[in-house]
Amino acid sequence: MSEKKWYVLRTAGTKEKKVADYLQKEVERNRTLQDTVDQILVPVKKEIVTKNGKRKEVDRLLYPGYVLIHAELNADLEYIVRGRIIPGLAGFLTEKTGNGTDKIPVPIHDDEARRILGQQDENAVSAAETEVNFTVGEAVRITDGPFSGFSGTIEEILEDRSKLKVIVVIFGRKTLLELSFTQVTKE
Repeated sequence: MSEKKWYVLRTAGTKEKKVADYLQKEVERNRTLQDTVDQILVPVKKEIVTKNGKRKEVDRLLYPGYVLIHAELNADLEYIVRGRIIPGLAGFLTEKTGNGTDKIPVPIHDDEARRILGQQDENAVSAAETEVNFTVGEAVRITDGPFSGFSGTIEEILEDRSKLKVIVVIFGRKTLLELSFTQVTKE
């Protein structure tokens, strides 16, 4: 009996999660696969995106077009992966054998698997990163709070706090306001 290793599966673009779901259902349905497959993983990175003043948490793929599987390679698993049973699944990441005609699935190195799994664990624990679509000097309109309706210019971006420092002209004087990303929109 061989040991379980991490293998890379190639998928059609944007089909990674569907392939993982189909494969998980196939494993649950097939008793021999339940003993050989431990985990199916689509590596993602959580990010917070601010668009039109609204914050939204999204999952960004770390490796678009790939799914990882921790399994012991056997004939049943190879048949399901290579047999085009699962829509969007193109097969294993392979290398050619010595004669150059056969292609065999190649497991990734343990240190690479640990790095990828470490990123996944880090994403689960840490706060999502914020993607900023504002730039210093850009004109914005305040949409929320006591200064709603005022226009201003971005003076500074505080990414770690999801805030902007905006200069607004109030009663003929320039005033520096600290606003959250959700309180402003681009003009």
